[in-house]
Amino acid sequence: MPSEANSRTLSAFLDYLRVERGSAKLTIAAYASDLAQFGEFLEGRHRIFTSAGREDVRTFLQNLFSNQLDGRSVGRKLSAIRQVYRYLLLDGKIDKDPTLNVESPKQWKVLPKSLTRQEVESTLASTPARNTARAQGLALRDRAILELLYAGGVRVSEVADARLEDLKLDMGYILVRGKGDKERMVPLGVPAQQALQNYLKNGRELLAGRRSSPLLFLGTGARRLTRQRVWQLVGRASLASGRHASPHMLRHACATHMVENGADLRTVQTILGHADISTTQVYTHVALDRLKSVYAKHHPRAGIRSRVSGDK
Repeated sequence: MPSEANSRTLSAFLDYLRVERGSAKLTIAAYASDLAQFGEFLEGRHRIFTSAGREDVRTFLQNLFSNQLDGRSVGRKLSAIRQVYRYLLLDGKIDKDPTLNVESPKQWKVLPKSLTRQEVESTLASTPARNTARAQGLALRDRAILELLYAGGVRVSEVADARLEDLKLDMGYILVRGKGDKERMVPLGVPAQQALQNYLKNGRELLAGRRSSPLLFLGTGARRLTRQRVWQLVGRASLASGRHASPHMLRHACATHMVENGADLRTVQTILGHADISTTQVYTHVALDRLKSVYAKHHPRAGIRSRVSGDK
């Protein structure tokens, strides 16, 4: 149940919208829903509308992002929160607007969702039953795709569009055509190379039948593999890890684990195909523990505790 103070504030604000602003019923209903959610969040932090601070607003918005709400929806909720505090400020109920200088959602650097190394290992090791030749071909294909997503941090569209001629197993890399038709060479580790080799040798012909296709990954009958199918196979494989993962989470895991192991951002930027290094810099936040340990190990004064004069 909402607190009495929050209920009074929300009721008064909705009356203001209805009587003084002449807002439409649907607009008022949307404000009521968004602000009720914010009010419930505040009560969980033992606060009410009139006692909330900027950090409360930012944490609320970050939680929405963490629950995979899109930027447009988060922006709408922020707009509703701004309006109620503008009302409270004009009405003299508060003397400081907690939404002041809170960035719009499009300016936020949202930390990408990733997987731990153990979760990745569990996902990659997930293998369905192979009771038919077709099932065996699909299993080999899916394992190769999973290994490629993690090894190279490639996008779903880049998997679906990959061509046989792009794969250079003897040289240990694949040529990827990314956004804007930009090409990049992505190195592949030994497990990914082995999974791809196994798929090409024992799985691809089973799926192609007598048909031919220039594409690397095929559906049954040499049909083109859709992006939705890639999402489905990753989701199914990830159940073994206890989490429902997406292809993008494997891409993020690739970048995160590289940074944790000491890779420089320029290298990660090149592998992922980011046009701007600022996009890659988000992984420094994801891998903060690694950065702190490197700092503690290498900075000459990281482990020195100075004694303030007067200490005993």
